[in-house]
Amino acid sequence: MSDQPGLLRGECFCRGIAYEVPDIFEYALNCHCSGCRRATGAAFKPFAGIAAGHLRVVHGQDRVMRYGDELAHDAHCGRCGSLLYSLVRDGTYVHVTLGTLIDPPAMVPTGHIFVGSKAPWHRICDGLPEYAEFPSP
Repeated sequence: MSDQPGLLRGECFCRGIAYEVPDIFEYALNCHCSGCRRATGAAFKPFAGIAAGHLRVVHGQDRVMRYGDELAHDAHCGRCGSLLYSLVRDGTYVHVTLGTLIDPPAMVPTGHIFVGSKAPWHRICDGLPEYAEFPSP
């Protein structure tokens, strides 16, 4: 049996972009900030964080549309609009949107962040910890 982490596969809705990321996420959370809600069209964005160098686009690199700058941006499919990941923390981490993964990750969200700006019509009922901001490591 190998000690190497498995590679997780992910893709956008139209399958025009595919990526791989090792299953070594450092944290996973549900973000309720207004930016994530607008980017996803949902009550919150479930994501997992990993050092930026680990995510690799394996198909459709030319279709990746970035909204933001070199150190902080959301990466969408330029055709279907799916939000694949966000480059954050001065370009050092990516927050992979869990809904775009094909393979199940070992880590699941352990809490909710930016709950002070959550959608007023959404109730958090799962019992996970709730944070006003991004929790300190």
